[in-house]
Amino acid sequence: MSRIGKRPVAIPSGVEAKIDNGILSVKGPKGTLTMGLSDLVSYKLEDGTIAVDPVNDTKPARSHWGMQRTLVQNLVDGVTEGFTKTLQISGVGYRAQAHGKKLKLQLGYSHDVDLDVPEGLTVETPDQTTINISGIDKQSVGQFAAEIRRWRKPEPYKGKGIKYQGEYIFRKEGKKK
Repeated sequence: MSRIGKRPVAIPSGVEAKIDNGILSVKGPKGTLTMGLSDLVSYKLEDGTIAVDPVNDTKPARSHWGMQRTLVQNLVDGVTEGFTKTLQISGVGYRAQAHGKKLKLQLGYSHDVDLDVPEGLTVETPDQTTINISGIDKQSVGQFAAEIRRWRKPEPYKGKGIKYQGEYIFRKEGKKK
């Protein structure tokens, strides 16, 4: 039994949710998000909550149950508060600059890395070594942060690279003489 799936998703005031033709759409102060509904799970919209239950007692239905409830919760959280990921850059000469819908990274390559910011996301660089990515869709915020991090993953010897804020990098000892 899913412990997460048992709890209904509360819909705060100012947020409107509707189920139409297998699509759940949630509209709130920050925007509108939609999600295709799974056939293995039933969704009920009742008195300010969205309840998610498995259609039957098969293993695939039960395994989708908790995940689908979390996806619905992410829709509601996205249109009310939004999501933010913060990346930290460490290394001599490594820096980032945001210019509108472009992000320019200098990561020790012979060329600068220019990335286009996806639609619906905002990227800010409060200083040269911090990147804040925010948006209403949790998946796209995390995906863009992972794409940025992929350019220079943190290495274990000196700790240089791009890491998530709060991420612990296991440090290794260098060569012994």
